[in-house]
Amino acid sequence: MTETAPGTDLPPAERKQAIRERAHANRREQPDKDDVSRQITDRLMAMPEYEQAATVMYYVDVRAEVRTRHALPDALASGKRIVVPWCNDEGELELFHLESMDELEIGMYRILEPRQDLRRLPEKQVPVEELNLIIVPGVGFDPQGGRTGHGKGYYDKLLENARPETPLVALAFECQMFDEIPMQSHDIYMDKVVTEAAVYDGRGRT
Repeated sequence: MTETAPGTDLPPAERKQAIRERAHANRREQPDKDDVSRQITDRLMAMPEYEQAATVMYYVDVRAEVRTRHALPDALASGKRIVVPWCNDEGELELFHLESMDELEIGMYRILEPRQDLRRLPEKQVPVEELNLIIVPGVGFDPQGGRTGHGKGYYDKLLENARPETPLVALAFECQMFDEIPMQSHDIYMDKVVTEAAVYDGRGRT
C-alpha cells in the first residue's frame, strides 16, 4: 500500500526532499531488513527479465537499502555475468565484473566496493551497453516507476547510456512506496519496482 507523498503544496525540488526525508525515516524503521530483503531478491530472481539476462548489474547495498549482498553469492554461482558499480573521483559510476565476493572490500564511507587493485584491470571493466538487466537502488518510488535517489544523479548519468531495451528494475521496501514522485524531464522511470508485497509495472523509458 503506497503512502501519500508529503509536501503537496511545495515546489517539485522541495517536495522531492520532503519525500526523501520521509522515505529515509521509513527505511530506517523497517523491521527484519535481512528477511524482507531476501523476500525481495527472491522475487527479483524469479522474474523472467532476470532469468533471461546474461549480464546483470547489481548494486551493493549501503546503509538501510534493500540488502543485496546476501543474494550475490547465488547470483555469482548461477553462471550469469555479474557486474557491480563503483564511484570514481569524478563522481561517475564505473562498472566492475564481479567474479568472487573476495573481490570486494570496505572502502570510503564504509561502503563495500570493488578492490582498488582490481577495478582498473581491463578485463574487469564493463561498458554499460553490455548490460541485459540493471538493478537500481533508490530512496523513494511510486507505482508508475517514478524514482528519487539521493539527489546526486549518479544513476541517472549511468542509465542514460544503457540500451533502451535493457530493463531497469528497482528494489525497495514497501515503506518506500509513495503515491507519486515528482518527476522532471531528466528523471528516468523504472520498468519494474520490486517490493516484498508486489511487483509494480513502471512506465520505463518511453
